[in-house]
Amino acid sequence: MRADVRADMAAGALTVRTRHARPRVRLMPQLTGWGFVGPATLVIVGLSIFPAVWALILSLRDDNLLAPGSFVGLQNYSDLLDDPDLRAATLHTLLYSVLYVPGSLVIGLPIALALNRPIRFRAFYRTCLFVPYVVSAAATGILANFILDPQFGIVNDLLAGAGIARQGFLQDPSQALLTLVVVSLWGSVGLPIVVYLAALQDIPRELVEAARVDGAGALRVFRAVTLPQLRPATVFLVIWQTIDALQLFDLVYTTTKGQPLDSTTVIVFYLYQQAFQLFHAGYGAAVAYALFVVTLIASGAALWHARRGEAPS
Repeated sequence: MRADVRADMAAGALTVRTRHARPRVRLMPQLTGWGFVGPATLVIVGLSIFPAVWALILSLRDDNLLAPGSFVGLQNYSDLLDDPDLRAATLHTLLYSVLYVPGSLVIGLPIALALNRPIRFRAFYRTCLFVPYVVSAAATGILANFILDPQFGIVNDLLAGAGIARQGFLQDPSQALLTLVVVSLWGSVGLPIVVYLAALQDIPRELVEAARVDGAGALRVFRAVTLPQLRPATVFLVIWQTIDALQLFDLVYTTTKGQPLDSTTVIVFYLYQQAFQLFHAGYGAAVAYALFVVTLIASGAALWHARRGEAPS
């Protein structure tokens, strides 16, 4: 009898220990995972979230980063509405975005369609088209200064050899912004090409073959099958390229510095001038947060339009 009681007590104790051990066993993988991602999380918090909060506080102050400032509330944001230079920079940014975003898609999609076909040296062509994208925009800007120089640039030498007058390009107020768009497209069209290539390879062959069996030609297959299947990739690229366009800075900094005649001063470069050249740090932070809100609205509008288009009628 005593042996049975002892056995029951031992079994009960083992059950209790097992119940206490199970949460520990379940918790160990989580602790191990956090041990790996914890340092990276601290870096992200330290280098992104904290500066963002600090910039928000700074946007509510009249501060030059050198001397103690004062709290001004929403005055900096109110001043944005009456700033003619900011309006000009906004127009330049919008014009750049309108040309750059659709241009990158219009150029990238046909190239992706061509590289998706079984042609010789296809991998080589893909590499050549993607290499400019991985090169920094600063290096691209320095290269553009050399080849587009009005006097010594190779592009103007080719134009002169063809009997065409030399162009000002980055030094001509009427051409500078358009030239930046062309340089940006050369440097970044690799991303749409790669994204569209990946999307094209995910299109089920059965859909294309079924459309051909029904008598659809190449153009009809492209419009009825390929384009709808590329819709998610297009939405992603529109959002990504729009954010990229609104944040244009390094290419302007390494080429024109906002000149000539402020014709290439975009929002982020104007922000840089206000915060780090004129030391209007509070006002510059307000410009940054206004741009952040605009970027969120533009991204949300693109997603809403995409989901609305996918909704069944």
